[in-house]
Amino acid sequence: MSVSGLVSVALFLLAATGVSGFSVTTSAANVQPKENEGAELTCSYSADFGSQARVEWKFRNLKGSQMYVVFDGKLTTPYADRVTLYGGYNLRFSKVTRKDTGVYDCEVSGNGQFGETKVQLTVLVPPSPPLCRVPSSVTTGKTVILSCHDADGSPPPTYKWYKDGILLPTEPNKIQAFKNYTYKLNPATGELAFAPVRKVDSGQYYCESVNSVGPPKSCRATKMEVRDVNTGGIVAGVIVALLLLAALAFGIWYANKKGYLPKKSESKPKTNVLYQPPSLYGGEDEDGDFKQKSSFVV
Repeated sequence: MSVSGLVSVALFLLAATGVSGFSVTTSAANVQPKENEGAELTCSYSADFGSQARVEWKFRNLKGSQMYVVFDGKLTTPYADRVTLYGGYNLRFSKVTRKDTGVYDCEVSGNGQFGETKVQLTVLVPPSPPLCRVPSSVTTGKTVILSCHDADGSPPPTYKWYKDGILLPTEPNKIQAFKNYTYKLNPATGELAFAPVRKVDSGQYYCESVNSVGPPKSCRATKMEVRDVNTGGIVAGVIVALLLLAALAFGIWYANKKGYLPKKSESKPKTNVLYQPPSLYGGEDEDGDFKQKSSFVV
């Protein structure tokens, strides 16, 4: 690494640890407005950066994608119509949406120095009815996973599962009434797993999405029926298939014995015969002598 690079890294570390005399701060590091309401993100810095300090805002969403909000002292196109700069480089949103949830990084550089501060913006959105996947029919002994997901709630909802209207505890082994249950429930992902599933797991299941913004929302209850493997049916099917194959083989043998099936015709080898017409005036014999083959009268 070059000397200038080492200096930049050192300045960054000093700014992060607060050892130097310059600093970048915010008045609110965690902002939680409701959806479609306004919001303000603040950023201030010490005079040590100089009058020509360069200030930039960057946004990183929940998926990790990053983009500029303020670059070279100006708002970028995606934000210019709903964000204004005030009091220096503070941001004022006229209206926020759930897509604005993420981390906003205010970076300040000047006089060979660098500093930054971060603001977590969480747009509050109440839960919506989650999408639930519950199989209608499963076989005992298999691994079965019921899923539940709410794509709208913010902060991200947690999930609860109900069977026949009764709330399933997250840790069933700690509750006497659920000691015999073998499921695993993940409140963060909404997965309810049976490994393996048993007949006692049959019932009506539905999921509930919960966060601190609004009332819980649930999906429609769906019945899951757990059935034993039909061993008798499988054996019967195999026996029927074998009987059909035996009957087919017997039919072919009987038809062949009675001559109902066409027999293969025997083909005799064909001899190629070259026809040579006799000469009218004779020809040479085997010794090369000319012999008259026919007579004529003048």
